[in-house]
Amino acid sequence: MTEHSKITPVGKVGIWGWMFFGWAGQPFFTVVTTFIFGPYFVSRFTHDPVGAQAAWSNAATAASLVIALLSPVLGAIADRSGARKPWIGFFAVIKIICLCLLWLAVPGSPMIYPLVFFCLASIAAEFSIVFYDSMMPRLVSAKDVGRISNLAWGLGYIGGMIVLIAVVLLLAANPDTGKTVFGIQPLFGINPALGEDARLTGPIAALWFFVFMLPLFFFTPDQPKGEPFGKAVRAGLVDLRATLHEVRQRPGILRFLIARMIYQDGVNGVLILGGVFAAGLFGWSTMEIGIYGIILNVVAIFGCILASRLDHAFGSKTTVIISLTFLLIAVVGIISTGLDFTAFGLVPLSTASTGSLFGTAAEKVYILYGVFIGLAFGPVQASSRSYLARSVTPNEAGRYFGLYALSGRATSFMATLSFSLVVEATHSARAGMACLILFLGCGLILLLKTPYPAGK
Repeated sequence: MTEHSKITPVGKVGIWGWMFFGWAGQPFFTVVTTFIFGPYFVSRFTHDPVGAQAAWSNAATAASLVIALLSPVLGAIADRSGARKPWIGFFAVIKIICLCLLWLAVPGSPMIYPLVFFCLASIAAEFSIVFYDSMMPRLVSAKDVGRISNLAWGLGYIGGMIVLIAVVLLLAANPDTGKTVFGIQPLFGINPALGEDARLTGPIAALWFFVFMLPLFFFTPDQPKGEPFGKAVRAGLVDLRATLHEVRQRPGILRFLIARMIYQDGVNGVLILGGVFAAGLFGWSTMEIGIYGIILNVVAIFGCILASRLDHAFGSKTTVIISLTFLLIAVVGIISTGLDFTAFGLVPLSTASTGSLFGTAAEKVYILYGVFIGLAFGPVQASSRSYLARSVTPNEAGRYFGLYALSGRATSFMATLSFSLVVEATHSARAGMACLILFLGCGLILLLKTPYPAGK
């Protein structure tokens, strides 16, 4: 069904070049979206943490809508134009410029500019991933897709963690003392009182992305150039219309895409809002939220390594189901924890602090739940990618990975929008986070009845 056997796998250097694109791109999601810049925007950029959380969520919602609308179009055009690298390079330029401009997010400055830069960088990142993902079915055989997909995701987490560790140890400092965790002045004369430790993550992520995406362009073979741009656009739009009609005749793939659309909303919500929620709940500084992120990324690396073996042995569906179960446990645990309780108040916790990092009992419990997130959020995405790669032919990969991006973003604004609406109505970030349970749970239930591979 998938015709992987008709494709000659490329050499190890080409595979590593493809995998290094994950290493290149992950710091944007790690230090900008989740652990450093996002929490900085909420807790230090303005004096209204609740309003800033809603604004950050709204920016993510706007980006998701654009991604959802245009990803299938770009995927269909990709199948006609053939070569993926020119598209990846075009969106890389947009992403790099916007990340560099995040340095301008000085505390007290207008909120709109960093939100626009973040939004455009997110759109460019996701569009490049559509073309990147669609290369995979032509690079490896069907039996290796899940293993390579999870290893690439794990490699990305290593790259993100290296950047995060460097920021936390060498740049992030206590705003009161001006010292890093090593008790030294931050590098480059960074002033944490002006948020420079967090603002610098944009340019750092941009430089890292530029340097380490180069192996993809130098060593990984691309498809031959196809039809001219104008003709590819016209033909791609016709193909997209046909694909939207065709997918209704392929119920397994349609069910998978719908299930993934629902549970990915929850996953996106956890990634976008998890660090922000912790910063609001505990008042963590850049240093604390960064160390929390390091813990999660270390766990995520092992999670992806384990998942690569699990996917290879038992398949992508089993891996996704286990990952979603872990995420549900984590989100329930997070929303059930307050400053002096967990398990919805059934387990009281001492508010006494040891004075050290994560000194209260509630903070330690929160990190424990975070371990479940670390184990799951890489494999759930990597094995979802291999699930689809095993279910379509290489010649239709662009179109279906465009629909795959659509399924990951079409309603992803619902998770962040639900968070925003509930926070506005209740003034409780915990109530907003509870919405994620519905998305993760409903997606899991639908996936249980989906065939594997979905093209069956």
